Amino acid sequence: MEHSISFIDRKATASQQHAIPADAAWTIDSVAALFELPFNDLLFRAQQVHRGNFDANTVQLSTLLSIKTGGCEEDCGYCPQSAHHDTGLKASKLMALDEVLAAAQAAKDHGATRFCMGAAWRNPKERHLEPVIEMVRGVKALGLETCVTLGMLEAEQAQRLADAGLDYYNHNLDSAPEFYDKIITTRTHQDRLDTLGHVRDAGLHVCCGGIVGMGESRLERAGLIAQLANLDPCPESVPINNLVQVEGTPLAGTEPLDPFEFVRTIAVARITMPKSMVRLSAGREQMDEALQSLCFLAGANSIFYGDRLLTTANPQAAKDRALLARLGMRSDA
Repeated sequence: MEHSISFIDRKATASQQHAIPADAAWTIDSVAALFELPFNDLLFRAQQVHRGNFDANTVQLSTLLSIKTGGCEEDCGYCPQSAHHDTGLKASKLMALDEVLAAAQAAKDHGATRFCMGAAWRNPKERHLEPVIEMVRGVKALGLETCVTLGMLEAEQAQRLADAGLDYYNHNLDSAPEFYDKIITTRTHQDRLDTLGHVRDAGLHVCCGGIVGMGESRLERAGLIAQLANLDPCPESVPINNLVQVEGTPLAGTEPLDPFEFVRTIAVARITMPKSMVRLSAGREQMDEALQSLCFLAGANSIFYGDRLLTTANPQAAKDRALLARLGMRSDA
């Protein structure tokens, strides 16, 4: 039986697909109401939810490696790896197994507990999948949790990855359905939901979040959070990315998101998805330590850890460890 990953009827019309049922756990209006709370009240509520489900002073550390960079067929407006955009990024071939395992061992040595591998593909071809499966097996043998993001998957591909021991598959919704086609035209929102369904059917954990700061309204941010919160089951990991503007992409020059609005987004994600790991992802390099600390207070309890996030900079591991020590926080290692 096909897994019901989404509240969306796959035979529904386009307008119906954007609707969230009135009996959903979180409607867009109820999520929007959280965004409207006074800042202190919102963070207090988020901290209560967080402490009810997690150790408030523990952060999960993940490291992300781009195993195949650039040349992607998709036209995602935020992405420097798209072949549609002239960003000066040169496409590379899939990394060799020994290089990936060396990077995974280094990540483990620096305290990471999950190793995520990303490839810039619309969807993996057969010649791609077997080498990635060998990477998954090798990283698992090092004692790390494994995660990959390879684009869209067919059901059989998801099952093969699960059989290899993969723990998590990352496939973000990116934005609310109402905003999605302003950012991406080569893949539909429903395509993303279909892949998530295949991932769940295979018994894999789901890592699924979105990107904010792309010019969307607060109501559209609420729509993204509502859709994530109403996935059934809820994603185990929810990465919240703050747009990193790259010259040559269509979104370069977008007005940056107000920092407090980003913290609000973290808090709303925590309240609506109380048992999920909420991860600070892309954009953390542009955040000062005070802003990152507010995000932890708002319920973020996972970070990408290391020098790079696919193709963009990320705070260095030593700097992260120093910040966590100053805050009296610890990693899950």
